[in-house]
Amino acid sequence: MLITHDTRCALDAVVDLVNTAPEDDTPDGLANVAALHDFVGKHEISDVGTLSELDLSAVRKIRGRFAGIFAAPDAHSAAVLINELVAAAGTTPRLTDHDGYDWHVHYFAPGASVADHLAADCGMALAFFVVAGEQERLRRCEAPDCRRAFVDLSRNRSRRYCDSRTCGNRLHVAAYRARRKEAAG
Repeated sequence: MLITHDTRCALDAVVDLVNTAPEDDTPDGLANVAALHDFVGKHEISDVGTLSELDLSAVRKIRGRFAGIFAAPDAHSAAVLINELVAAAGTTPRLTDHDGYDWHVHYFAPGASVADHLAADCGMALAFFVVAGEQERLRRCEAPDCRRAFVDLSRNRSRRYCDSRTCGNRLHVAAYRARRKEAAG
């Protein structure tokens, strides 16, 4: 599956957005407008204007809707959720070549809010996976104490953890220690 630069940026943004949601003892990664501003800056989201509490509320709402896409049991369910997000954002596809990037497509309407911008561009990035029959690549970490979202871009679709260096290693070390303890009897 060919993933263009702008699609990759949108995928990174949607994964990071979903992973800002508070879970168990993890605080909300979008606790305030300043955190939203940092998120927008980190992902170089353009044309969003001055951010407000209304923007923060709207982004939190779509964050939950994106989380539903990662939890969707099948492509049809994911497609319904993506279609709702993208339609509500009022997409207006247009070609652009800003900030030193070659030609790419923006799906958000000019002057769109940050929430509509994310819903349109990130929703379309996820739509490409459904269209390509790759919806199963939109995953949650299989570590029992982690449910972070990620996109499995491995060649053989075998990635199981959000980060193999943390979640994956932690589980492998725990299994190794359990085997050694059992062998020691």
